[in-house]
Amino acid sequence: MLAGLLLVAACAGCGDEEDAHPRLVVSAASSMTEALTACSADFGAADVRLSFAGSDELAAQIRQGVKPDLYAAANTKLPNQLNTEGLLSKPLEFATNELVVAVPKDSEIQAIEDLARDGVKVAIGSESVPIGSYTREVLARLPKAKSDAILANVRSNEPDVKGIVGKLTQGAADAGLVYVTDVNAAGDELRAVKLPAALEPEVSYAAGVVKGAKQPELARDFVDGLTAGGCADALDRAGFGAP
Repeated sequence: MLAGLLLVAACAGCGDEEDAHPRLVVSAASSMTEALTACSADFGAADVRLSFAGSDELAAQIRQGVKPDLYAAANTKLPNQLNTEGLLSKPLEFATNELVVAVPKDSEIQAIEDLARDGVKVAIGSESVPIGSYTREVLARLPKAKSDAILANVRSNEPDVKGIVGKLTQGAADAGLVYVTDVNAAGDELRAVKLPAALEPEVSYAAGVVKGAKQPELARDFVDGLTAGGCADALDRAGFGAP
């Protein structure tokens, strides 16, 4: 009898402890890894659990019934689609980014046209992930012969931007199209080659609260903090632009 009472007493505080330290599950595009990792520990209202992957993969998980509390993508298309499908609140655009050609620090590549040269190994994102979609948008603005030559040099279609960075830092690729924030995160290993203004795509990030989230109010607070607060500051330090 005493053991039973002790067990009840011990468990009586379990719910209070969970309420005091709820878990907030954040599914976000992998390009935000460094920024969100840096700021999430300071989100005092909850213990933040971060899940990073390609925006398309995370959207597919939500469609299959996975329910993180919020979803942040490297484009506006996927959050808008989920909102139309009734799976996400109205998305908030919270940041922008810049697409660049990333190369090893000592590379002789100076322009995107150099990716068409014979023997250059190029890594890009798969067509379904935002980084891959932005890349193809850029290539479509080049003369067809140049675009075709670059695509012929593609040796890897990666599921997220970190895969492209990995190919570059491992020496498996000579160049890749990534976000400038990923070059910043790589430190001295990579160098960014800017695109001509006429080729630059508009890269906007959006986030929303997932329908059926366990912590919808906290998720909304976190989303709001992407534009004003600790996470907004972390995004700025990482090189993201304002929406």
